[in-house]
Amino acid sequence: MQFLFPLFLSAVALLAIPVIIHLFYFRRYKKVKFTNVRFLREIKEESSIRSRLKNLLTLMCRILAVLFLILGFAQPFIRKDDNIKKGRKAVSVFVDNSYSMASLSADAPLMDEAKRKAEEIVQAHDLEDEFQIISHDMSARQQRLIGKEQALSMIEEIELTAEVNSLSKIQQRQHQLLDQVDHDNRVIYYVSDFQNNISDLKIEDTTYEYNLIPLHAVVEHNVSIDSAWFDAPVQMLNTANILYVKVSNWSDQPAENIQLTMRRDGAVKPIGSLNILPRSSVVDTVSISVLRPGIQKVELKITDFPVQFDDSYFLTFDVTQQIRSLVVQDNGANRYLDAAFAPDEFFEKEDQRASNLDYSTFNRFRLIVLNELRDISTGLGSALKNYLENGGNLVLFPGVQSAMESYNNFLGSVQAGRLENWDTTERTVNYFNANEFVFKDVFESSRSNIRLPSTQGNFLINSTGRPVEKLLGYRDGRSYLVKYRVGRGHLYLCAAPLDDQINDLVKQAEIFLPMLYKMALSTSANRRIAYTIGSDNIIEMENTASSAEAVYKVTGTSSFIPGQQSFGKQVILNLHDQIKDAGFYDVYLREDQPLASFAFNSNRLESDPVCQSIEYLRQQYGDRANIVGRTQLANLGQFIQEKDQGIVLWKYCLIFALIFLALEALIIRFWKA
Repeated sequence: MQFLFPLFLSAVALLAIPVIIHLFYFRRYKKVKFTNVRFLREIKEESSIRSRLKNLLTLMCRILAVLFLILGFAQPFIRKDDNIKKGRKAVSVFVDNSYSMASLSADAPLMDEAKRKAEEIVQAHDLEDEFQIISHDMSARQQRLIGKEQALSMIEEIELTAEVNSLSKIQQRQHQLLDQVDHDNRVIYYVSDFQNNISDLKIEDTTYEYNLIPLHAVVEHNVSIDSAWFDAPVQMLNTANILYVKVSNWSDQPAENIQLTMRRDGAVKPIGSLNILPRSSVVDTVSISVLRPGIQKVELKITDFPVQFDDSYFLTFDVTQQIRSLVVQDNGANRYLDAAFAPDEFFEKEDQRASNLDYSTFNRFRLIVLNELRDISTGLGSALKNYLENGGNLVLFPGVQSAMESYNNFLGSVQAGRLENWDTTERTVNYFNANEFVFKDVFESSRSNIRLPSTQGNFLINSTGRPVEKLLGYRDGRSYLVKYRVGRGHLYLCAAPLDDQINDLVKQAEIFLPMLYKMALSTSANRRIAYTIGSDNIIEMENTASSAEAVYKVTGTSSFIPGQQSFGKQVILNLHDQIKDAGFYDVYLREDQPLASFAFNSNRLESDPVCQSIEYLRQQYGDRANIVGRTQLANLGQFIQEKDQGIVLWKYCLIFALIFLALEALIIRFWKA
């Protein structure tokens, strides 16, 4: 047996006080005269023996009462191991509040049980100890030490959250705080279901005491919508836009008759019924026809119990009504370009002469066509480079009389190829890249029936050492039309002029018209249709603010003003973890005019319900951490006290002290000497 505060044992000297009181206690006797001395002697001897026995018992009770009181203050304990904790403790308690904790244990939801166990941990420590209560939210208020009452209050406020962080990230936050304190002991607790996908603890620092408290659900099965994506990078009006949906079965049993539905424009449409094999996924297709331009909001949903946080998937996309395009020429308008743009309701075309260009307006156009300019000036080249890097699309048709040096200077500035050697050889295009966005899903007929352009002369496109994508090619392998990625935009370079006497591309309507349309729609930075809560805090959109003082506002299940930085025609919004619930979030400059809509979904990291078992945790961390089993979990507070202090005996000492004081009172009250 050992003592937590052995200095209190010096108070044993106080045991002399009841002994001194006993030795110097003299009782006065009253004289009584008797006629028979023999009877008096007998009474006196009998009373003396009983009085001495009573006084000795009283003395013994007093000594034992004082002794056990002193032992109680010294706090004796029986050591169970060598990890007895003395002094103040800094205790960090992680409470897992991810959606997987909504599963049911044998008695209640895991979330409720986790909060009860966290409260037991706090209650088992002393008043002078300080606590950090941390969850997946990892808010600023969770990054400080608080007292016992505040800790209990904070535990009560914890609710389920869509945010999910790996345990290694939680561990890093705990270390950041505990490394700043000078407490005698630093103790860490994890109250979690320890799902495989987030449990990546690395317990290496022996200056911390780690305690793992696993809570497991009764049933471990789940079906989730993992993700969704469109077949094409851009969605168009009056077209069947194909959406792929991936649904996964995370259990060891087949999932049958899983109903997939789609909510759009306030109406719910059944998509189909899915049967999924154990531990596998299926990809279903959804056809979405868009009849009106603007922001489109779609919610995909399945029905699955008990884990439901991943049963819905939100997505948004924007269909443009009209695409603004700019045609730049030295001379008069090209009648073929006018014909290509004029009848199309999706294009809003503007013509400008090269000598009167307003470079500041470039960012307003999705597509710029340079048609046979004599040269590309340094100023124009710089403006076009900036336009491309910000996500614009540029189509370049060189002229026979064009100054190739100025063209190549511009192409070199954007790290594209070179134009060389005007060749008057007649050539015919026989290759088109049907897998590239510009020509993908354009032709319904077979390849042999497609009429491809021919030229009476062309430049050699030299792309040696430059990343390039060939869209159309000649029979001899030379390139007719190529694409370069420049920043977030695309540069399309044709080897021949647009003059119909040299190039009959303008007469091949089945190639020319869809090519211009898809070029205008293409972008190397395709807008995402969905974001993940907790992982994606930065979103980018077109900047429509008229002044630098304009403030964007995000509104959904909550409203807030995000951080914002403008870069040309783009603005970056920093959400700072302010989105907590899955759903649609609209961006406004004016309250009645939504500029964009973004869909946020819960993190699918915990869709797989498989958790690390107690046996696995003991095998992995048993030599460096305390793994709380089911028996210890039933009385967690007692386990913690015995772990920190051994088998505590001070309570029993106080009980014995009270017992002996009670015995003393009974002896004095009822013993007639």
